[in-house]
Amino acid sequence: MHLSIANQVLLSVFVLAAVLGAVAYRTNFCTMGAVSDWVNMNDRGRLGAWLFAIAIAIVGVLVLEGWKGIGLNSTLPPYRTPNFAVLRYIVGGALFGIGMTLGSGCAYRTMVRAGAGNLKSVVVLITIGIFAYLMTQTSFYEKVFYGWVSATTISLSNHGISSQALGPLISGILHVGDGTVLEYWIGGILALALLVMILRWADFRTRFDNILAGAVVGLAVIAAWYVTAGPMGHAWKDAVMFMDTPPKDVMSQSFTFVNPTGETLAFLMSPRNPALITFGVVSLVGVIFGSLVYSVVTRNFRFEWFRSFGDFVRHVVGGALMGIGGVLGMGCTIGQGVTGFSTLSLGSILAFLSIVFGSALTMKVEYYKLVYEGEASYFDALISALADLHLLPQRVRKFAPA
Repeated sequence: MHLSIANQVLLSVFVLAAVLGAVAYRTNFCTMGAVSDWVNMNDRGRLGAWLFAIAIAIVGVLVLEGWKGIGLNSTLPPYRTPNFAVLRYIVGGALFGIGMTLGSGCAYRTMVRAGAGNLKSVVVLITIGIFAYLMTQTSFYEKVFYGWVSATTISLSNHGISSQALGPLISGILHVGDGTVLEYWIGGILALALLVMILRWADFRTRFDNILAGAVVGLAVIAAWYVTAGPMGHAWKDAVMFMDTPPKDVMSQSFTFVNPTGETLAFLMSPRNPALITFGVVSLVGVIFGSLVYSVVTRNFRFEWFRSFGDFVRHVVGGALMGIGGVLGMGCTIGQGVTGFSTLSLGSILAFLSIVFGSALTMKVEYYKLVYEGEASYFDALISALADLHLLPQRVRKFAPA
């Protein structure tokens, strides 16, 4: 049976997402776990896997653009937009980082666990979807966030800069060189620096699962860029113009996992509308399916529920913050931390750093609250946590270093 070009694209995305789900379950790839291992145990294995994925994705995009001539200046979300919403990236990333810590994993990891039978993750995933839907399909974002986001957005185009990608940005600020050529140099040097750094970490290079996870995530991001921005993607976009009910969000894009939860909720509310079957919906279903199949085949599928009502509240709050923060920051640990980072967007890099900061700070605060139970207020725990992260002088801390 001949598949339409739209179905070919969506089937390709589903297969890639299923591989992502299976591999993440197999290797225990988890960005929240990566931050936790690093902050609490000085183990950089899973952090190395995340950075390895970023390095591979950067190189992949350089190859796609330089060798294949595939342009990624117009994408969904608009990673390279000249509208640099500095506080949006910082606040959204930090909220997401806090949320993924409270919710026991980022949106991607939540989908993987949901597929393997974790009912806690199903609740978190639904919560992420509800708040992502509110942020994108209602006036919630406009009423709560639009005013201060727009007020703190820098229009780079007013300064003759066409993109916030590092090459054109630096070229425009310094008035030197060709932004495109500079982009290749910056991307190549950054990817090489990341590889040299993580290959020096024995806790990364001596564990095959970390190498496998980082390679698969990075390659999947590249593959999705190629599918949606390459020849198949162009045919997909051309075909949409002749459809009676064209699908939404037909643009160059790769994996991100917060907005798709809201899109999936919208589809479930109107399941007879084929236009709501998007890249995001298919990628979410694919990750869950891949995790489900792998966990069943390996006989690791098992149900898990909340330990207490407090545990339930914690995870729901985490899901809400991920839904809000992921849309506000225009991506998650994969959407901004790998996919956006691969475009060398300054906003994506800022969101990535903010996610790590929000997660690490939350872990530090929770540590002091646990160790000094009954003695540590949230304010005192926060001050000590900021001192641990070298953002405040050591003399102001209330408790001994973690």
